[in-house]
Amino acid sequence: MSRVRIATYDIHECIGRDGRVDPHRTAAVLIELDADVIALQELRSHDGALRTLDLLADRTGMFVVQGPTMLKAGASFGNALLSKTNPLESRGIDLSVTGREPRGALDVRLQLAGRRVRVIATHLGLRPAERRTQVRELLAHLAPDPGEVLALTGDLNEWFLWGRPLRWLHEVFTETPSPATYPSSRPLFALDRFWVQPRSLLTALAVHRSATARIASDHLPLVATLEL
Repeated sequence: MSRVRIATYDIHECIGRDGRVDPHRTAAVLIELDADVIALQELRSHDGALRTLDLLADRTGMFVVQGPTMLKAGASFGNALLSKTNPLESRGIDLSVTGREPRGALDVRLQLAGRRVRVIATHLGLRPAERRTQVRELLAHLAPDPGEVLALTGDLNEWFLWGRPLRWLHEVFTETPSPATYPSSRPLFALDRFWVQPRSLLTALAVHRSATARIASDHLPLVATLEL
């Protein structure tokens, strides 16, 4: 078997707890993770001198899949996925709800350790009704292929442990641990989540708590280890 690491990290526009915008510090955290795949949320990247996604890709040496959901103060804003291997295919899933901030998911297929792996990475909305709509939309896109590994990850913003979105997801995925990742200074809430089918492939799920990670964003990264 081969070990594969998949991480999810809400980078909070590279704004640290000290109020500084520092993409280099964010890149340092990504390098610490040493993951094969990293799902990013709240990525803000200007078209001018500060091209954050290019900087993160250059520093990590990873391939990039972009998933912007809107323009914010003259910059693209949304999701991205970094991978050590060139993705086989990718598409965006629109999860926007009328009257709310645009949201989406990235649906990416990769070849990892000789297995075909599908990673769906997302960032859901802040209101309960919004998340219910978005999870129903996500579930409609799953349709797992028996021959591939399916992983769902990202910042779900789900504060309610017994809320309907998590119950619906657990009907499809076997429940996995949910360590707290937010706020990074003293994690109390499991906003960042990871599920996988088959569940037996997941051997570890841990929060990355380095000194740099604790200050680089308001979330801590979550890292899953799979044995494929």
